[in-house]
This record gives sequence, structure tokens and C-alpha cells, in this order.
Amino acid sequence: MSYIYFIIQVVFIILIGITGPIIPQSLPVLAGAAIGVLGMIWALWAMRLSNLNMIPDSKHKSIFVTSGPYKIVRHPMYASVLLVTLMLVINDFTLLRIIFWLVLLIDLHFKFLYEEKILLKKYSEYADYKNNTKRLIPFIY
Repeated sequence: MSYIYFIIQVVFIILIGITGPIIPQSLPVLAGAAIGVLGMIWALWAMRLSNLNMIPDSKHKSIFVTSGPYKIVRHPMYASVLLVTLMLVINDFTLLRIIFWLVLLIDLHFKFLYEEKILLKKYSEYADYKNNTKRLIPFIY
């Protein structure tokens, strides 16, 4: 199942990218996309590349990260991907692109639910972490 979530994610990010410009035209939308890209960089830095896994399965020698953006939300990479792609959709809004984004949102939702089940089994402290941090949006969700 993890590979299916990953493939759907990649396909719909590509579809959003090829159906419109990839550099936003308006300053507010560009700023939103830049915040998303910076969020990705911050999450990658906190996670360390050796710990990164594109599929939602846990690596054998992975470490549990709760610092950096992971202190604020449990899935900062997913939040960043959703923000950047949403900014691209807003920049060149079409019904097709919003459908692509909604499919991506649904896929990432199921992907992080799947990932959280794995993390709960692997790390005893994940349950506490889960109760004290939001999934994607600080203080909200």
C-alpha cells in the first residue's frame, strides 16, 4: 500500500506542475509557495537525509524526530507539499487542477494515517507526541 500512496502523490504533483506555470505570478501566491519550499527545506534538515523515506514505511535504523518543524506539526513535509501545490493551483486556477490537488490531499491524508499506524508500533513515545502535536496545520489540524 505504501508504494501506491507514493506513486499517486508523485503523479498528482506532476499533473499539477505540467498543467500550469510552476512559478507563481502574483507576489502573495509566490510568497505562499516560498513559505512551503522553506518548510520543506527545514523539515528535511530536521529529519536528516539518512532518515528520510519517500514511502511511508519506517526505515530499519530510523530515528524518531520531534525537533524543528516536527515540534509544531507531525507531518511538515506533507503540509509543505500541500501548500506549494495549492499555491500553484491558485496561481492558475482551473477545475482540473483543483481536482488534481484534492486527489493529492486525499492521498496524503491516507498516507499519513498509514504512516502513523507504523510509527505507533515502532516508537512507544509516538502516542504522546501524537496527542501533543497537530497533523498538518499548527493549532488547528
